[in-house]
Amino acid sequence: MGAVREFVHGFDWFVLVYFLTLNSIYLALILLAAYDIAHLIRRESIVDYDDMFANPLTPPVSIVVPAYNEEAVILDSVHAMLALRYPEFEVIVVDDGSTDGTFDLLAEAFELRAVERVIPNMVPTIGRVLSVHVASSGEPLVVVRKENAGRRSDTVNVGIDLARYPLVCMVDADSILEDTALLRAAKPFVDDPQRVVAVGGVIRTANGSDVYRGRVEDARMPKGWLPRIQTVEYLRSFLLGRLGWSRLQGLLIISGAFGIFRRDVVIAARGLDLESLGEDAELVTTVHEYLRRARRDYRIVFVPEPVCWTEVPETLSQLGSQRRRWSRGLAQLLRKHRRMIGNPRYGRIGLVVLPYYLAFELLGPVVEVVGLGVFGMSIALGAVGGWFALAFAAAAIGYGLILSVCALAIEEFAFHRYRRWTDLQRAFAAAIVENLGYRQMHAWWRLQGLMDEIVGRRASWGTMTRQGFTSSSNGTEAAPDAAAEKVSA
Repeated sequence: MGAVREFVHGFDWFVLVYFLTLNSIYLALILLAAYDIAHLIRRESIVDYDDMFANPLTPPVSIVVPAYNEEAVILDSVHAMLALRYPEFEVIVVDDGSTDGTFDLLAEAFELRAVERVIPNMVPTIGRVLSVHVASSGEPLVVVRKENAGRRSDTVNVGIDLARYPLVCMVDADSILEDTALLRAAKPFVDDPQRVVAVGGVIRTANGSDVYRGRVEDARMPKGWLPRIQTVEYLRSFLLGRLGWSRLQGLLIISGAFGIFRRDVVIAARGLDLESLGEDAELVTTVHEYLRRARRDYRIVFVPEPVCWTEVPETLSQLGSQRRRWSRGLAQLLRKHRRMIGNPRYGRIGLVVLPYYLAFELLGPVVEVVGLGVFGMSIALGAVGGWFALAFAAAAIGYGLILSVCALAIEEFAFHRYRRWTDLQRAFAAAIVENLGYRQMHAWWRLQGLMDEIVGRRASWGTMTRQGFTSSSNGTEAAPDAAAEKVSA
């Protein structure tokens, strides 16, 4: 029994140090992001986006929108994209065999007509293209109908094949871009056209916000606790975390909901991986590998201000399915690119970034779930004292709460998206609840995703029911009551 006590006490120390290290890394990333945001605020007063809009050298963009059963949100999303403030662009909606009214809504709203279009097949695809349509109403809109392949990567690759312009912007169909988002996200390509190959933008939760004609007019905290917690999580991880990695030139993930890539680089990297569940991160990693092996000087950038609003899961089953898929996608990515891990040939990506994702993102849920179980055993066996229990709780819960509060403070002072005190109060309450149950449940989902990949369980995108965006008080009609359902293939 004494040996057991010694073992569990030693493991508790390991978990304590692990939590302290992980949260300290997050704190360093947040501080780096805060520095960049302060620099951005000072620079913003002298940036003239009107000049960029009028500049003939601003590169045109093809916006690729994969869609499957998106009738609840598709019109708001496409209207927002067509109203973007940008000199030259096209919107390519790729309908992956929807069984609802997605195509019918687009056909009626934009007077679609079928056209002949040669598809060059520059990147691998699976589902056969059935027809290509353009808007008779004059908008730069192309709608492609294809056989369902059950893979977002296949749908995006079809759009990349059809794209006419040198930059490709990938946007989810359940997302709404702000009118200047494309200008802001494309600016790094204008400032440094030789080196910048990809740019990621901020993803924010649209649940509960007022939407009018494809625009988020009034940002609000969601009413439900689950999307509210995700709002805080997105601020900490998807805004500040990725901005910090970008500052270190180690950005590995550009969200599939909003990212811009040079089309020639994407084609050279063979597009999105058709077998990956984390195709967005996998593409960025493949681009890193390709350009490092080619010994090219390049930059992959994250910018904090171009905002893409997206609908996040509102039920535990939907969120759990999403996070299991993310964890499994990360496992696939690290296995596919294992030769890069610890390899000095790939610079800081191989020596710092990928080892971090292996030790703290992929294996993190193993340590967290097992660590909490062992800590409970330690208390039962009397192997730890009260002071150690307090230190463990401070490292595992208190430190995480501090990080979330810091993220909310930076958001409020820098961007001030939520203008009501009640929204801020709800956000701070969500930051507390996140560390008292949600984080542990999230670790369990991630562990399940890792185990699914290890045992080779059949991959699935799961289901996602779209509620539709909330209409504003400007007299518009609400989104359709019949939510569109995402069904795994």
